[in-house]
Amino acid sequence: MLGKFLDPKNDYAFKQVFGSKKNKDILIHFINDMLCLKGVKQVVQVKLLKTAQDPEIAYQKQSLLDVLCHDETGRQFIIEMQVARMQGFEKRAQYYAAKAYSRQLVAGDDYTQLKEIIFIAITDFVMFKDKKSGHSTHVILDKDTHARHLKDFSFTFLELPKFNKKSDELETLIEKWAYFFKHAEETKEADVERIVGEDEIIYKAYEALNRFSWTEIELNTYEQQEKRERDARAIINQKLIDAEAKGKLKGKAEAKAETAYAIARKLILRGTPLKEASEIAELTPKQIAALKKEPKQEAL
Repeated sequence: MLGKFLDPKNDYAFKQVFGSKKNKDILIHFINDMLCLKGVKQVVQVKLLKTAQDPEIAYQKQSLLDVLCHDETGRQFIIEMQVARMQGFEKRAQYYAAKAYSRQLVAGDDYTQLKEIIFIAITDFVMFKDKKSGHSTHVILDKDTHARHLKDFSFTFLELPKFNKKSDELETLIEKWAYFFKHAEETKEADVERIVGEDEIIYKAYEALNRFSWTEIELNTYEQQEKRERDARAIINQKLIDAEAKGKLKGKAEAKAETAYAIARKLILRGTPLKEASEIAELTPKQIAALKKEPKQEAL
């Protein structure tokens, strides 16, 4: 039996919930919760921006970023959902933040016009093994005083594998969002109110994933994206299996070679004829000859 809610980690579903005009209130709530913004620092309004920053990507009508927006003060927010483990994802985060920062200026502008770039990522894998908390924010600090003079970049990560609380153990909004991303697809309708408590916006986020309110076209797009992501994971897993098998074979070959050379060295030290040493150690005469040129050691 199909559950009521779709998976928010699906690229298309994620953009439907957080990147659509009708759900701007969900995006605003999520940003404020993830960044722990209070009072006058809270985001009040957002304007969604084009997510394709690269001309070639834009030409192909493909999205480069999941969600890109700015608030009423001009601060830009990049929100990414990353399911598959990507080598150098932290570098990708810095690259796109820097790219968004530089693209703010047009001819005639000066550097004082540049606004803050805030990168927020939800990852379905562990990024920082030495960090216990699944929610972390990274900024530029003075090495000696820890003062934050360079304020225009910050990176916030929500590492889903580090959140393991049950639905009745959730205490903070961040924990509720983490549970939403990890378990929305398997959550029963009867449990949603208990999970979100009095938070109407997170409840709306669940309802935005209600498969029975989606059109047939939207569901087909969701399923196609799900297939692409599943196929991509299968390809990655196969590559890992192949690499591991190759590594094992390489390891066995290297171990065998080391053993052969060790045997050959002992035979040479004992004065065994080159041809005989070659046959016993299963090395070529040329390899044995090279060993004979090594500095002499005492025979064992």
